[in-house]
Amino acid sequence: MKLLPESQAVLLKLANLQRAVDFGAEERQSPEQEELASAEREYARLVDSAGSAQMAVDDMENEILRIQADERKLRARERDDRKQLSAELDPDKRRDLEHDRYAAKSRIADLMSELQEAHNEIHALRNNRDSQGAQRDEAARKLDVARRAAEAAQAATANQPDPRVEIEQLRGQLPGEALRIFDDQRAENSVGAAEFKAQKSCGGCFIVLPPADQSAVRNAPDDEVPQCPECGTYLIRQS
Repeated sequence: MKLLPESQAVLLKLANLQRAVDFGAEERQSPEQEELASAEREYARLVDSAGSAQMAVDDMENEILRIQADERKLRARERDDRKQLSAELDPDKRRDLEHDRYAAKSRIADLMSELQEAHNEIHALRNNRDSQGAQRDEAARKLDVARRAAEAAQAATANQPDPRVEIEQLRGQLPGEALRIFDDQRAENSVGAAEFKAQKSCGGCFIVLPPADQSAVRNAPDDEVPQCPECGTYLIRQS
């Protein structure tokens, strides 16, 4: 392909932009969008964790209330047994009342032990709930920052020119014959033209050319665009 050096730079830009459009590079998530998605996942995870921590506190508080209610009932029962004993003279009934009073007092002692354990546990559960809540709040702050960054990036992208419009502008700067040759080669290998990287490898197939082929590409006339002997891609030499 014959093409002036200044037009070769235009061809390389066209080829690179065309590949980006062909492979959907312009539709890939921006770093800001990826960060937002990550922040959303982390926030959702911590919301669940904080909710579970709060549920654990609620369950333990209900358990404490149950123990306290049972204790009150048993203490009332023990007082009633004691009151009846003060007036009861029948030995069998007194024995039954004494047994019931002993059982009530024994169960009260067990409940006091359970209540102490529950208070110790709820202290740890509340600490965990507060910690989870703080982490959730921090994640919410980071999510807000990430969302604003993603919105700003999206706004900046929206203000960029349509790459397809730029492609047409670049095509308009190239001779028709060069465009025909480029399009034919691009239809064959999806590349068409690429940079001759580091003066030794093809930017289309990424193969390092043998020394003789490297020399042939480097020494081609300035107004000629040599081809990669491996994949046929037209190689643009950068000065």
